[in-house]
Amino acid sequence: MQDKIKKIQEEINQDIQNAKDPKQLEAVRIKYLGRKGIIADLMKQLSNLSAEEKPAIGKQLNQLKQQVASFINEVLVEIKETGKVVSEDVDITLPGIRPEIGHKHPITQIIEQACGIFTKMGFSVVEGPEVETDYYNFQALNIPADHPSRDAFDTFFLDLPKGKTQKDSNWLLRSQTSTVQIRIMEKTKPPLSIIAPGKVFRPDAVDASHSFMFHQIEGFVVDENITFTQLKGALFAFTKEMFGNDVSLRFRPHFFPFTEPSVEVDISCIICKGKKTHCSVCGGKGWLEILGAGMIDPAVFKAVGYDIGKYTGFAFGMGVERIAMLKYGIYDIRLFFENDSRFLRQF
Repeated sequence: MQDKIKKIQEEINQDIQNAKDPKQLEAVRIKYLGRKGIIADLMKQLSNLSAEEKPAIGKQLNQLKQQVASFINEVLVEIKETGKVVSEDVDITLPGIRPEIGHKHPITQIIEQACGIFTKMGFSVVEGPEVETDYYNFQALNIPADHPSRDAFDTFFLDLPKGKTQKDSNWLLRSQTSTVQIRIMEKTKPPLSIIAPGKVFRPDAVDASHSFMFHQIEGFVVDENITFTQLKGALFAFTKEMFGNDVSLRFRPHFFPFTEPSVEVDISCIICKGKKTHCSVCGGKGWLEILGAGMIDPAVFKAVGYDIGKYTGFAFGMGVERIAMLKYGIYDIRLFFENDSRFLRQF
């Protein structure tokens, strides 16, 4: 048996040296290392050996198997790196295959585009924690425990230990990015121009227009003599750059606990161009809501220790998925989260 192994080892070395390309090397590998190869056949013959011979011969065969595999790989690498020998069925003049490169998710693209627009206006981009307390999510924003508007902010409360103070008790997943307003104003004195994107969570039933997790962008400005006119100017500039110069804006009176006066902002339908002609997007109304806004309520300034006689400010908040659906003509919010490459590669 040992003579056979020695002879086969010589034949292997000769066959590998004679191989001129990867195809021939693969033939050598199959000949010696394949399931029906020469070394596999020798392994089957171990049963014919005595108990004293089996361990030594088995060890030699395993070493031979490892040596052959290692030698073949070394020669293959050398052939590919040097390029001295190329298989006849490879056309080196053909262009290479360009790997498919991924790109950013459409939600990320909208967030970056929106933040870029406001950054050019002088806003700074900040982020806040997604796990918040009742104080930052509601109370400091002028939404006490018995306030009816809490019904509009269905909340995921968390079973976490209460802290020593009101600010670190009653933990929850934030239901709005307005929490960033309080955290920034607590630490920073005016003037402030902040834009805050992030995820928010509400226990809504998932359908074509609702999700339990979605994205918002909060913006606010605080300084002396800030007016509603400046709010309108900022939103006009944002809307024109995001949706184009053809859209029109309208401001409707509304109510938010943390702003007074408050408005909802609509744009003319980007599908029917405001013509109200049986449009499935705007429902024939000619207008689409895109965000809520208003002048920051003095109660919010009191919560953070700002002088309400000196400072004024405005704030606005928009749903990122809503902006993306309007901008791209998407009718189902669930498409953003299904990770279907056929949908995502369109953006």
